[in-house]
Amino acid sequence: MSVKVIKMRNDPTYLIIPDPERVEESLSLASEYGLGFEFDDFFHPDVLDDKDKCRSLIKMYRSYEMPETLTMHGDFYDVLIFSEDSKIREISEMRVRQSMDIAAELGVKGVVFHTNHMPNFRLGSYIQRWTEMNCRFWQRILEEYKGLEVYMENMFDTDPYVIAELGKAMRGTERFGICLDYAHSCAFGDENKIAEWCELLSPYIKHMHINDNDLENDLHLAVGDGKIDWDRFYGLLSDVMSPETILIETASIERQRRSVEYLIRKGYIAGQ
Repeated sequence: MSVKVIKMRNDPTYLIIPDPERVEESLSLASEYGLGFEFDDFFHPDVLDDKDKCRSLIKMYRSYEMPETLTMHGDFYDVLIFSEDSKIREISEMRVRQSMDIAAELGVKGVVFHTNHMPNFRLGSYIQRWTEMNCRFWQRILEEYKGLEVYMENMFDTDPYVIAELGKAMRGTERFGICLDYAHSCAFGDENKIAEWCELLSPYIKHMHINDNDLENDLHLAVGDGKIDWDRFYGLLSDVMSPETILIETASIERQRRSVEYLIRKGYIAGQ
């Protein structure tokens, strides 16, 4: 029996995370289903501080013919470019630059960073400072790294309003966009208000992350293995969002394959 594929507003490219220990298997899966890669090896400070390991990973990846579409996750642990503390800002900028330099070497399209604000701290001056300092910082970074895009991802955000303000403020800045992590918004926000997230952020979304969970914890399950309503997601994707790329964000090749096959079986995406 044939499956009717849901028609999207555009045709986003789906990505997977390559396994550095099983690169050829990752490449085979990507080739089989027309997927790109999002590198997930360089977001941890311990890796960034190990120059030999970084060089080895970069050299290894560059020895293969990579998929056409590539993105990368930048460092996010304690990266607070909006901090009141100048020393913390200095270290945060160093980590961002390390991430951007590696991304440039790997030839990726864009780099994902996290909002990292305190979602329950509602003081107006704090939110205003977060927005203004992010604007100034990312405008400067993008002016320097002209070949890269930056995607700001919601993490523990309980609602979309703060990141939406940044998207609005940065709308005129070339190569900046929002990465809506749909699983985060379901687990840390309110799944019953998920349409509001998508509608409010839709003008700014360039990239997305999807995986499944129990609506309470960030479990990175295969798509279809948790409680997220994927009919709702694909309805919203079809109606209001136009991301250029969507990462199936689970590190296991087995979960990646299961996710893709679930999406094809449900008619959400077309098979090869």
